[in-house]
Amino acid sequence: MRKILIVFCLLSCALSIGAQLPVVVGAEQTTAYFPLLKGKRIALFSNHTGIVGDKHLLDVLVENKVDVVAIFSPEHGFRGDAGAGDHVSNSVDPKTGTPILSLYDGNTGKPGAASMRKFDLLIVDIQDVGLRFYTYYVTMVKLMDACAEHQKKVIILDRPNPNGHYVDGPILNMKYKSGVGSLPVPVVHGLTLGELAGMVNGEKWLPDGRVCDLTVIKCKNYTHQTLYQLPVPPSPNLPNMKAIYLYPSICYFEATPVSLGRGTDLPFQIYGHPNMKGYDFKFTPRSMPSAKEPPQKDRLCYGVNLSNLPDGEILKRGIDLTYVIDAYRNLNMDDHFFRSFFENLIGVDYVRKMIQQGKSAEAIKAMWQDDVAQFKIQRKPYLLYNE
Repeated sequence: MRKILIVFCLLSCALSIGAQLPVVVGAEQTTAYFPLLKGKRIALFSNHTGIVGDKHLLDVLVENKVDVVAIFSPEHGFRGDAGAGDHVSNSVDPKTGTPILSLYDGNTGKPGAASMRKFDLLIVDIQDVGLRFYTYYVTMVKLMDACAEHQKKVIILDRPNPNGHYVDGPILNMKYKSGVGSLPVPVVHGLTLGELAGMVNGEKWLPDGRVCDLTVIKCKNYTHQTLYQLPVPPSPNLPNMKAIYLYPSICYFEATPVSLGRGTDLPFQIYGHPNMKGYDFKFTPRSMPSAKEPPQKDRLCYGVNLSNLPDGEILKRGIDLTYVIDAYRNLNMDDHFFRSFFENLIGVDYVRKMIQQGKSAEAIKAMWQDDVAQFKIQRKPYLLYNE
């Protein structure tokens, strides 16, 4: 009996240690992908989140004599310091002299033939947050399409999805396809970029049924239940995990006159408006590098501070429309509350209508449960990590 107890204790300790093993992202596994780069001209799609330990992947590649000939930068630029939607022009990385080719220029976001001729293989290494309206994956898919057209290989160095533990929201009605939503997936899709890219290939979502030559270097010690803490903020207005967890519920204020905290120290963690009544919390959005012209700039706003909500409570709720409903009812603006691109963010037309009809957040959420169930089945063949 004593031997059995000892064995059980040893197994328990081993499992406990295993559960605490740190996540190893794709970019850190250089022995897995360096051999694939030999003799190739490399383009890199990345930004400030593409780090390997305390170095940027670009520096690691250059130090190891990899021939990096071009960098593609997404929204917020290669160093991640541009505001949302800011024009990001072509430039040169000052440290390595590598040309930076912007893709977030208001045009197609897809490189032309001249750019594609410069390289043989594209590396994707960028931290996503797992939401349909977060634009990094949109750029990745456009690059996949360009690579499929020009017979270029793509290697994705995968990173965890900080919102990868659940699926929520309606599947995008493709009539609302835009720069903030380009695939028929729920708002919270629960996939890493590597998994999403595999699904794009498998579901033939690229134009004309094209398929990209794709290799994914998986994360180690990661499952979809891993609550991964991002080592650096993925973009200027998502400064911490609280903002990242609230983002699926707060982003819809972008399509209303309500401030969601851009131009303050708590972006995506508060909401308010000068005319909202009955609230003690107040804030004033100011111009700053990450939000040069924030909504309600220099106006005293009254509203709600969500920054003290426990993470567990936010994660349990998933997408929570009570915040949007609260502001809509408080301001009593009717049709003037919603901007035209609200549907681009939420993905369907019934949510606005149900809010205007006075329906509860629970009733609205019930409407997309079939979408969630359908998508979970559809995505299953493409999962690279345990649920």
